[in-house]
Amino acid sequence: MPALNRVQLIGYLGKDPESKYTPTGKKVAHFSVAVTQRWKTGGETKEYTEWVNIEAWGRLGEVCQEYLKKGSLVYLEGRLKTDKSEDKSGETKYFTKVVALAMQMLDRKPSDEPMMTVEEEAADYEA
Repeated sequence: MPALNRVQLIGYLGKDPESKYTPTGKKVAHFSVAVTQRWKTGGETKEYTEWVNIEAWGRLGEVCQEYLKKGSLVYLEGRLKTDKSEDKSGETKYFTKVVALAMQMLDRKPSDEPMMTVEEEAADYEA
């Protein structure tokens, strides 16, 4: 049976992207995005914010590092990935993130220049 692993998000960056290089020399940027859902219940507006960890590889990571800042409004498309690690007590911890495959900045520049869109080749990120 076929499978699909695709995520689309629109949200605001919680902090500036942080980048590092892997031992093989590939650049990876990490940042978080706040995605807020709003609804009305009995005339009262409620909201819930989900914080999503994002990982962007290669050229896409470079563009994210250069152009995105805390508070930037961004559209991201990617896939879910769950990693695991052991804490100091030896307990295994799992955490899920989105590996970005495409990004579009949604903030308007003062000069009303067109919005930038970047898509990454699937082979440019590590599994």
